[in-house]
Amino acid sequence: MQFPSSAEGGLITLDFCRKFNNLSCRFSLMPKIVLGGTFESLHAGHSELLKEAFGMLKKGGGVVHIGLTSDEMAAAKNHAVSDYVSREKTLNDFIFSLLEELGLPADSYLITRLDDPFGPSVSGDYDYIVVSPETRAGAEKINEIRRGSGLPEISVHVVEFVLAEDTVPISTTRIYNGEIDKHGHLRKK
Repeated sequence: MQFPSSAEGGLITLDFCRKFNNLSCRFSLMPKIVLGGTFESLHAGHSELLKEAFGMLKKGGGVVHIGLTSDEMAAAKNHAVSDYVSREKTLNDFIFSLLEELGLPADSYLITRLDDPFGPSVSGDYDYIVVSPETRAGAEKINEIRRGSGLPEISVHVVEFVLAEDTVPISTTRIYNGEIDKHGHLRKK
């Protein structure tokens, strides 16, 4: 059976998509979103990134695929990092609350271990990659790799930094150094 596509001038309706589960409908019905990180000291910046990613899902479906940095990759950080299992639990707890808040089903996300800087984003079927200004260059590199492999680019969605009280971006490094807490409040010295 051959399905019409918008490129062929065929009209793709919601009923058509539901009836045939047509892949041409993926952008309008079930967005696939990817993002990654270490998610150490899950702070307000991480929270905003995740809220933005899950906010892009439609009530009708879609998935957010989160690559969580492995312990081996995290060891290269310039500060201590909790183990993978602890970070994954914290991330799952946060996402569970977020899904309830947004009215999204529990199967709206997937967390996988990242053993390299790009993970599945260079070969997977995704519509959007959600990044911060700090990680935008990584998304551009991912799209370069995808183009070289003959795959379509992923739309890059940049979430602006969340600023601490001193108007400097919140970061795990600043939290680790004792400058701010995870909400961006300055710590007394």
